[in-house]
Amino acid sequence: MPRLTEETVEKRRRHILTSAWSCFSRDGFHATSMDDVIAATGMSSSAVYRYFRSKDDLIDAAAEEALSLVRDMFGRLLEQRPAPSPAEVLEAMAGEARDRGEGEPYDLTRIAIQAWGEALRNPELETRSRTFYLAMRDSLAELARRWREEGRLPSTADPEQVATVLMTLMPGLLVGRHLVAPVDAEQLVGGLSSLAAAFAEVPPA
Repeated sequence: MPRLTEETVEKRRRHILTSAWSCFSRDGFHATSMDDVIAATGMSSSAVYRYFRSKDDLIDAAAEEALSLVRDMFGRLLEQRPAPSPAEVLEAMAGEARDRGEGEPYDLTRIAIQAWGEALRNPELETRSRTFYLAMRDSLAELARRWREEGRLPSTADPEQVATVLMTLMPGLLVGRHLVAPVDAEQLVGGLSSLAAAFAEVPPA
């Protein structure tokens, strides 16, 4: 048998992954079997198992891809000069939650939600997820520091606290899209502004 080129190997691996993501998006991790994935690929079982030894391997790869969506989005924001405004960051977050998966046979935002639950039973995935989110919080804190330097935040603002709020919003945006209703940036800006005004009226303890 002729040796496969690296391009062909990567193409086949990606095909298996996207087939698995379609199954996971539709039926969830645990209701999807390896037979379902194999059928979706149109490949032989031996060919699929050559690339992924088990469904857990596919789940790990799916979770990693879903996490990378958040990393890539915030990475693009951090690269911008000057820094995007807080409202622009909220728009990017809302847009990512709203539009991801459009035109694709799979939706990685649905897989991201499943991956959070999977991390609760899988210690290795839990550790990777925690490390990932802590790194993202650090990146957002850097963005908040730029806002403070540019006068977009008060000089007394704590970048770590701002980063925590932004990081906490992302899961809520995904849950809102799939279980309640999509949330837009205008709603976020309005709600956060109202809360900020209410907090400003509370005398310090």
